[in-house]
Amino acid sequence: MTSSKTSAQSGESVAEAEKGASLNFKVSPEFKKQFKGFAVAQGISMTDLLKEGFFLSQKKQNNGQANE
Repeated sequence: MTSSKTSAQSGESVAEAEKGASLNFKVSPEFKKQFKGFAVAQGISMTDLLKEGFFLSQKKQNNGQANE
C-alpha cells in the first residue's frame, strides 16, 4: 500500500479525510501562550490562525518572486 492512495482507496471515510492530518512540532511555552491568546482574541481556532499565517506567508513569497 503506497501513501499516494486516495482516501476512498484506503477505506477512509469522507468525514475522516476532512478531519485532517496531525502536524506536530515544538515551540516555546511562551510562543504557545501568545499564539493561543491571539487566536482566542481573534475568535478563531489555533489551526485557522496557523493556516491563515501560512497562506499570508505563501502569498508574500509569491509576490516577492513576481517583482524580481
